[in-house]
Amino acid sequence: MFVKDKMTTNIITISPDATIPDAHEIMTKNNIRRLPVVKDGKLVGVVSNLDITRATPSPATSLSINELTYILAKTKISKVMTKNPITISPNALLEEAAILMRDNGVSFLPVVDSGKLVGIITESDIFDSFIELLGFREKGTRLTIEVNDEPGIMSHLAGIFAIHGANITNVAVYRGSEGKSAIVIGISSYDTEKIEKEIESHGYKIIYKLQNR
Repeated sequence: MFVKDKMTTNIITISPDATIPDAHEIMTKNNIRRLPVVKDGKLVGVVSNLDITRATPSPATSLSINELTYILAKTKISKVMTKNPITISPNALLEEAAILMRDNGVSFLPVVDSGKLVGIITESDIFDSFIELLGFREKGTRLTIEVNDEPGIMSHLAGIFAIHGANITNVAVYRGSEGKSAIVIGISSYDTEKIEKEIESHGYKIIYKLQNR
């Protein structure tokens, strides 16, 4: 699955010449925590509510309310934004986006194509895609099967499901230790008793069964 399939394209942005109050108002109104900063159609930075908090004088300051308001109204986003943010291509895989976020400690990535901002992708998008990929919300049965980590196991299991006319909708493999792996196979049926018996007759172990109705 690609970034372009899950990114948000209806992007709210801000100019580097806008002020801190401008950014705060946009974030509050739209219930968002960060804004891509765009100038002449190109991404030049990212500003977050944390950036704004850091740029706001401490409550312990001796400045008056009027002085604080004046300072904030004069502070441009270009002064507090993160410049040269990490970006990703719309044609990258979601796994690449997840690794970039994880390795760099960020919760969203601007999506840039030929220098132009075309979307954003967030941790929530990645989580939703992970759930969708595993079919966790789909109706049917998910069997988690413990197997030896050997060639041909997946083909053999798929053959068992095929013999019983079960359509496999989702597959995930979790590599374990000591030569074992857990294979999660999702099908649309709830009638899995015969399938389970045959799986176990071949020496495989069903370690978890989940049915969504």
